[in-house]
Amino acid sequence: MEEDFYATLKLKSGEEIFAKVAASEENDRTMLLVSHPIVVGEIKNKIGVVGYKIEPWLKTTTDDMFILNMNDVLTMSESSDIEMIMMYQDYIRTSNKPKRNNSTINRSMGRLGNVNDMKEILEKIFKST
Repeated sequence: MEEDFYATLKLKSGEEIFAKVAASEENDRTMLLVSHPIVVGEIKNKIGVVGYKIEPWLKTTTDDMFILNMNDVLTMSESSDIEMIMMYQDYIRTSNKPKRNNSTINRSMGRLGNVNDMKEILEKIFKST
């Protein structure tokens, strides 16, 4: 088993992921152990790129370690980009924290009401126009 390293992987499927990777030789095949793979997207506006959005590679699983066959990888580039590595580590650190939603509904968040009251108000507005 090789030493872990950060890398960007371009898969034959077209996906581009960033992860901590370890290579392993098994039965004359190279397998990659990919830890916490992420997809990085650019956030753009009229003036160009203003930031980046980080999302998990697979959104419907809680697993954080995956095995990829090297035959499924088009290219791989080891990364020494400190900013990218720091964003990745920050994402891992914040995604592992248990999410707590301690907020309660209050009047400062907006109008409080029920469906029937809102239906009556909207019907009055509709009839008056």
